[in-house]
Amino acid sequence: MILVRNCFIAKPGQATKLANMFKDVGASVPIPNHRVLTDAVGDFNQVVFEYQLTNLAELDAMMQVYMTNPVFKEKMAGYTDLYLTGHREILRIA
Repeated sequence: MILVRNCFIAKPGQATKLANMFKDVGASVPIPNHRVLTDAVGDFNQVVFEYQLTNLAELDAMMQVYMTNPVFKEKMAGYTDLYLTGHREILRIA
């Protein structure tokens, strides 16, 4: 199994909006085993959107679909205006 974590530091006052955007897209577009996390301690305004996949080939196929999915594009419109920085972690679940 693969765990994909998209980690963002939201602009001040935008973390809730970004988290809600990820919750909405996760419910609207089939993203398996997803969840949205926000900071309790650590970096301020951190929002993490994570999901599980079977393997890296599934991640590649999913990315290809989402790049052309009009619902995904509509739901994610403007998300880059909500964060300062971000990174993706791809982890193998032992």
